[in-house]
Amino acid sequence: MALAMTFDEEGEPFHRWLLENGYPELAALSDAIKGSDNATEWLMKNKYYHLVAFDAAIDNKAEARKWLERYNYPILILLADAINHKESSIKYLIDNKLDIYVVLSQKIRKALTKDSFNPYKINF
Repeated sequence: MALAMTFDEEGEPFHRWLLENGYPELAALSDAIKGSDNATEWLMKNKYYHLVAFDAAIDNKAEARKWLERYNYPILILLADAINHKESSIKYLIDNKLDIYVVLSQKIRKALTKDSFNPYKINF
């Protein structure tokens, strides 16, 4: 839930909590989704390839989605699809009571529609 809260306007305390409580990869993922090249580079350097692929899949990069499929990350695929308004994925998350992923997808989608979103993120 802390990851989801980092996408709110007052998300800094949650970002800090992730960093201070052993989840630097989730803090970096939040920053990468928001367009930080430094965060993406950190994720790559620290071998969080699945999170880099997830970020790219959110941006509808076909190769990233294929990578997630090849390396068996179905929940990240579902989440990326839900963020991108794919009704079957949203329905699956709701029907299977995966509420945290529904909340996370909504918060990320909302953050990506704000004017502060950086469309010039690096390619996967």
